[in-house]
Amino acid sequence: MQHDDLALFLDLYETRNYGRSGARCNISTSALSRRIVRMEEELGVALFARDNRSVTPTAAGTEFERYARSVMGGWAELKERLSEREDRVEGEIRIFASVTACYSILPDILRRFRQDYPLVHIHLKTGDAALALQTVLDDEVDLAVAALPAQIPARLETVVLTTTPLVWIGPSMACAVRDLLQQRPVPWERVPVVLSEQGLARRRVDRWYRDLSIDPPIYAQVAGNEAIIAMVSLGCGVGVVPQLVVDKSPLRDDLQVIADGPELEPYHVGIAVQRRRLQHRAVAAFRDTARASARDG
Repeated sequence: MQHDDLALFLDLYETRNYGRSGARCNISTSALSRRIVRMEEELGVALFARDNRSVTPTAAGTEFERYARSVMGGWAELKERLSEREDRVEGEIRIFASVTACYSILPDILRRFRQDYPLVHIHLKTGDAALALQTVLDDEVDLAVAALPAQIPARLETVVLTTTPLVWIGPSMACAVRDLLQQRPVPWERVPVVLSEQGLARRRVDRWYRDLSIDPPIYAQVAGNEAIIAMVSLGCGVGVVPQLVVDKSPLRDDLQVIADGPELEPYHVGIAVQRRRLQHRAVAAFRDTARASARDG
């Protein structure tokens, strides 16, 4: 079983979709399916349960995922150590970031890093910003762009890149939600709200409602700031997102920032990395590049 096979398996384990993994790994769906079947035949167990639309890891698949991730991590570390002997920085780094972070925070850092370290391959994983720190703690990635809490886990090192207000947003279209927001005082106990499922913003919003003894009428709980913005723009309710996300959103003209909305502690957005991962030159180089980008403004 080759490292390429393990990489294909891990990508399919993540996407749960042959078409998506095939596109990401530059391989046809049929070829990817054959590679997975050969792996299953070699192991003598099914790694995925399949239906017409998606695949679901079996218990054996979940166990094999841990093995595959360990092997691929060890392989990356070996290549890193060997490259150090020749005094060059190469290998692979894995970065997690939200979609907004990919086009608002990372471009300058990635441009500098690619210019200085062209031999390092960058694997960028996108997802819900609320999951960013956990992906680092779980060793799913080397670094993540994350909203940094007041208490940083001891095994993490962070670099603050920017600070952005955490703002309340509502729809700009004429609707029942906008009518409620125009009342003074705003009847917050009647205003529907779209909340993130988890994360720092959710904890701060929950605390604000709790301090005022308000049981909020929750319209929906969603994953990601972009989903909050989409639902708010349709008049479903109000939401709380970083100002940076509003500024970069293609839906910003369909939103209004609630100027007199409840004040929440701002977001400190930065790079998070496990300290032990900094022994790898490529990871440390990216941390240093992010620090230089933040310093230069």
